[in-house]
Amino acid sequence: MKRSRFMEEQVIGILREREAGMKTADVCRKRRISEATFYKFKAMFGGMDVSQ
Repeated sequence: MKRSRFMEEQVIGILREREAGMKTADVCRKRRISEATFYKFKAMFGGMDVSQ
């Protein structure tokens, strides 16, 4: 299985940027990920905090 380029804390940070008001396209461009990857992260980690 391929290891992810992002740690869980980083993924949650990416999702928080979107919740803070940035557009999805801008977040993806800044972090160099596709929108499909963003939505995959959202499905896996949406609603989680860093402490979890």
